[in-house]
Amino acid sequence: MDEGRQERGEEEEEERIDGLEARERGEKDRTLNTSYRRTEEEEEEEEEEERELMKAGAKDKGRAEPIGRHTPISASSSFTSSPFLSSSLLRGRGGRGGEEDGEEDEVRVAIVTIEDESCPSEPFGTAHLETANQITPADDGGGGGAGEEEGGETKGGGEEEEEEEEEEEANSDEEEEESGEVTSPSLQLLSQMKRKLDHGPDGRPFPSGKKHCKGNGYLSPSSLVPATPTTFGDLRLANGHSAQRRRVTSGPPPSGLQDWLHIFQTWSGPERLLALDELIDRCETSQVKHMMQVIEPQFQRDFISLLPKELALYVLTFLAPRDLLQAAQTCRYWRILAEDNLLWREKCREEGISDCASSRRRKSARPGVAVSPWKSAYIRQHRIENNWRQGDTREPMVLKGHDDHVITCLQFSGDLIVSGSDDNTLKVWSAITGKCLRTLTGHTGGVWCSQMAVATVISGSTDRTLRVWDAESGECVHTLYGHTSTVRCMHLHGNRVVSGSRDTTLRVWDVASGRCEHVLTGHVAAVRCVQYDGRRVVSGGYDYMVKVWDPETEACLHTLQGHTNRVYSLQFDGVFVVSGSLDTSIRVWDAETGGCVHTLTGHQSLTSGMELRDNILVSGNADSTVRVWDVRTGQCLHTLQGPNKHQSAVTCLQFCRGLVLSSSDDGTVKLWDLRTGAWLRDVVALQSRGSGGVVWRIRASDTRLVCAAGSRNGTEETKLLVLDFDLDDKKKETE
Repeated sequence: MDEGRQERGEEEEEERIDGLEARERGEKDRTLNTSYRRTEEEEEEEEEEERELMKAGAKDKGRAEPIGRHTPISASSSFTSSPFLSSSLLRGRGGRGGEEDGEEDEVRVAIVTIEDESCPSEPFGTAHLETANQITPADDGGGGGAGEEEGGETKGGGEEEEEEEEEEEANSDEEEEESGEVTSPSLQLLSQMKRKLDHGPDGRPFPSGKKHCKGNGYLSPSSLVPATPTTFGDLRLANGHSAQRRRVTSGPPPSGLQDWLHIFQTWSGPERLLALDELIDRCETSQVKHMMQVIEPQFQRDFISLLPKELALYVLTFLAPRDLLQAAQTCRYWRILAEDNLLWREKCREEGISDCASSRRRKSARPGVAVSPWKSAYIRQHRIENNWRQGDTREPMVLKGHDDHVITCLQFSGDLIVSGSDDNTLKVWSAITGKCLRTLTGHTGGVWCSQMAVATVISGSTDRTLRVWDAESGECVHTLYGHTSTVRCMHLHGNRVVSGSRDTTLRVWDVASGRCEHVLTGHVAAVRCVQYDGRRVVSGGYDYMVKVWDPETEACLHTLQGHTNRVYSLQFDGVFVVSGSLDTSIRVWDAETGGCVHTLTGHQSLTSGMELRDNILVSGNADSTVRVWDVRTGQCLHTLQGPNKHQSAVTCLQFCRGLVLSSSDDGTVKLWDLRTGAWLRDVVALQSRGSGGVVWRIRASDTRLVCAAGSRNGTEETKLLVLDFDLDDKKKETE
C-alpha cells in the first residue's frame, strides 16, 4: 500500500513538473534556471568544487547549522527571499502523500557559505545564500510535497535536474566508498546538492530576480565595506594612507625583532600599555619625535569636510567672525563654507548690522571668488570700528567759514553738513569735497538752534522767527512767525517741529505748510530745552520746572518739580524723562505718572548735554567729567575721567557704536569705551588747545565725525573738521 501511494505521488509530481516546464519555456527571460544551463564541463567542475567543500566541511562542521528545530538535509530548490524560506519551514507536512498518511514530514535546510565572487551592483553587505530544501517522509519515503512547496519559486525542477542529482549522489557515494570515511549528515547534504548556487561572503541571499555577475573586473562587497580599525596599521589604511610608512633606514632589522613583536601581540591590552610606557621612558628625544611624526597625522581629521554642508555650517555658526576669517584660509572647501551668505547674515544680526546694501563698494581681491554681501558688510563695519578706535595718520578735512564768529548749532544728514552761526547765516557743506555749497541768508539775528531731516533744515533765531530751508537749492520755503522773543530750542519729529522761546511758550508747527498748529503755555520763564516724540512734548525752563504736554489738547499733563535751579538739558524716550540742571543734579521721571524715579548725583556743576539710548544715559558736565548711568536703577556705571580726562568744561557729547564722544573747552574731542569707561584716544586736538581753542559742537554718525571749532580770543580760526572713518584701502592710498 505504501509503495502504491508513493508511485501515485511520484506520477502526479511528474505531471505537475511537466506543466511547470512548459510554462518556464515561455518565460525563459524571467527565470534564473534557464539563464544558467550547464554544460557537462561545468558539471564536472562543480562536482570537484563540491568534493573540496566536503573535505573542508569535515574539518569545520559549523558550516551547516540547524534552523529552528529541523535538521538540515539536502534540497532541490534555492530560497531567494526570507518570506519564502520561513513559509517552507513552517509547513510540517509534505505534498499529497503527507496528507494521506497524516504523518509529519521532516524538513531540513542547509545554509552553506562558499567563497566566490559577488555582484557589485548589490548594496554593501548583500550576498548569496546557498540553501537546499527537500521534504522526505520520516519512514515511508513519501516526497510529493516538495514540489508543491516550491510553487512558482522553483528554479528548475525538471528531468534534467533529477538526472544531475542522481549523478551527484552516485559520485559522492563512490568517493565515500573509496575514502572509507564516515561523513556526517551535514556533509552528505553537500553531495546531494543538484547544483552550486551563487552566494556572498555574509551568507545572505540576493533579492529575488538578481543574477550573478560574471567576470573578475569588479570589487566585492567585502572590499567596499571597510572593517573597523583595530590596530594602528588598520587606522592608517582607513585614513587612506599607504601601508608603507617612513621607515628608519639605519640598517637591517635587529635579530629577534619578530619574536619580540610576537610576544607583544600575545599580551593583553593593559600589559601592552604598561610595556609602551616603559618603552617610551627608555627612548631618546629623537626617537619620541619619530613616533610623534608617525602617529600625529593619523588623528588629524578634517571633520568639517566630512560633514554634510548643513551640519558644517551649523558648526561654523559657533565661531566668532574673526575665527571665521581665519578658517577661510584653511583650504578651498573651508573658504566656500566660510563665504556662506546666510552664515554672515547671522553674524551681522548678532552685531546689529541690518543693511548689506551699503557694502556695494566692497570688491573681491581675488577674481572668480564670490564674496558674500553680508560678509562684506561685516568686514566694512569692522574696518570702520577699528578706524574709530585706533585712528590713523590722516588729517581731518578742514571747512573754513563764518569768519571769526561762533558756530552755535550743527547738523548733518547724508553727505550734507549744515552749520549755524551768530553771524545770522547758515552754511551748507559737502562732507565729501569739503566745499561750501551755499549760504542760507534771511535771518536778521543770530541763529541759535536748528534741526535737519534729509534736505529740510529748520532754524531758529534771535529775530524771533523760524525758517524752513531746502538745503539742496538754498531756498527759504517758509518763515514761521509767532514767537515774541528769541527762539532758543526746537525738536523735529516727522512733519512737525516744536519750538521753545524766551517768551515762555512752545509752538507746534507743520513743516510742510508752515502753519502754527498749537501753542503751549504754562512756563513762567524762558523755555531752554524741548523734546518731542510725536505723542508727547516735554519742556524744561529757567523756572526750574519740567512739563509734559499733550500737544493735541494743548494741556499740561504733568509739572515735574524738584530741581532747585534752571533746567538746561532734557532727554525723553517715551518712558523716562531725564532732566539736567544747574543745581548739579540729574533727575529721572516717569513720563506717565510724573513721579521722580531717581535723582542722579555726582556731578559738581551744570549738566550741559545728555544722550539717552536703551536705558543708558551719558551726561556731560561743566566739571570736566562725563558719566554713564543706568536710568532703571539710578546707578552710575562709569565716570569718564582719569589722567586723560578733559581739562575744562564739557561742551557737547554723543555716543554710538559702543563709543562715547565728548568735546570740551580745552580744545579736544575724546573717545571713550562705553562698556568699560576707558579712555581710548583723542580724536581731535586743536593746536591752540589749552590756550583758547574750543570745540563748540560735535555731530557723529556711524562713519563720520563733524566738529565745530574756534576760539574766544582769536587763537584759533572758526572752522569745521570732518573725519571719515569709512575709507577703503584704495581711497587711503589716493589720499
